[in-house]
Amino acid sequence: MSGPDKPKVIGEEWSDERVKAFLAIEPYDTGIDPDFNALLKAYYAMRAEDFARFIGFFVDAGRNLNARDERGQTILDRVSQHRRSADYAEALKQAGAETASDTVH
Repeated sequence: MSGPDKPKVIGEEWSDERVKAFLAIEPYDTGIDPDFNALLKAYYAMRAEDFARFIGFFVDAGRNLNARDERGQTILDRVSQHRRSADYAEALKQAGAETASDTVH
C-alpha cells in the first residue's frame, strides 16, 4: 500500500490475505453501507484481476454485491461510469452484480 512514507508500487502481486483484508474495511460514516464501502475501496485500490478475486471472496462471505451508496447507486453503476473499467464491470457482472435499474427494492 502506498502512503506518505511508502511510494506507490505498480504491478505488485497481492496475496489472498491482502485481498481478503478489504472484507474488514469499515466506513467512517455510519450512513454508508459497509458492503458498498468495501467494494468501492477494493475497486479503487486493486488491479482488475485482484478485484475479481476479491469479488469471489466477498460473495463467499455472504456480502451484498448490490449494496447501494447514498445516491442509490450500486458498485456496478459506479464502475460503469469510468472509461477504463470494463474488466472491473465484467467481473462484477459475472458474479451477479446489477445496476440500480436492474435491482428491485
